[in-house]
Amino acid sequence: MIVSAGYNISGPEAESVLMQHEAVAECGVIGVSDDERGQIVKAFVVVKPGAVADDALVAQLQAFVKENIAPCKYPRVIRSLDALPRTETETETEKLKRFALRGM
Repeated sequence: MIVSAGYNISGPEAESVLMQHEAVAECGVIGVSDDERGQIVKAFVVVKPGAVADDALVAQLQAFVKENIAPCKYPRVIRSLDALPRTETETETEKLKRFALRGM
């Protein structure tokens, strides 16, 4: 749970909205420390082929989240990655390593 300016924000809720955007292949959301708000929402996204991870896309993604869930839940920071860190297993479902995102 991310607590930002007194609001409880579910990382998976923000992720599910981001995944609905046409440019997002996969994403992960965490809370990071912020002096003013306690924590802020930070999203890591992998864009689909053909999409450009630039400032315009960041603004689009932020607006998209604001339109689809409460505005306080939008990611104030969005970082693009080539791939998200996942567990190395032999099963089909490799889990997102959120703790690894905290160091990025």
